[in-house]
Amino acid sequence: MDWKPELDAIVGARHGGAGDTILSRLQDLDRRHPNVAEIAYQVAWSKDVMGNHAEAVPCYEKAISLGLPPNDHAGALIGLSACLLLTGNAAKAEEVLASGRALFPENREFEAFQALALHAKGKHAEALEILLVVLAETSVDRGIAAYQRTLRHVAARVLGAHN
Repeated sequence: MDWKPELDAIVGARHGGAGDTILSRLQDLDRRHPNVAEIAYQVAWSKDVMGNHAEAVPCYEKAISLGLPPNDHAGALIGLSACLLLTGNAAKAEEVLASGRALFPENREFEAFQALALHAKGKHAEALEILLVVLAETSVDRGIAAYQRTLRHVAARVLGAHN
């Protein structure tokens, strides 16, 4: 893990901005250590936040295929699905999100992104129903929490009728 201190230094420097410089350093580190999932993930993440979504996709895929720790794996799946959505590939994004939900069933963010993928595919009622359930089940707002059961019940009946 002779690459780890350098990766940590580069990621730490990211807070100061200079995205192009950070990306260049990450890509150099990736060239020197091409089979390190954590480095590939940081390259993907950097390309993603810089708006290079199409370029980030294969980097996320590489990082995932090399095997990431659970927290990074979940983040890479979310990043990959978001980039796929932003590049017009909602069907593939939905597949990635389904695998993420299976691997990380407690991570509710997968459902929120799944709703975006469904919306992009024209499945608006199904998307809204998922979002309302996630909202009802995760909100700390007193009003939402008080009507959690009602929201889920009405969403299932009203939105289910439009599918």
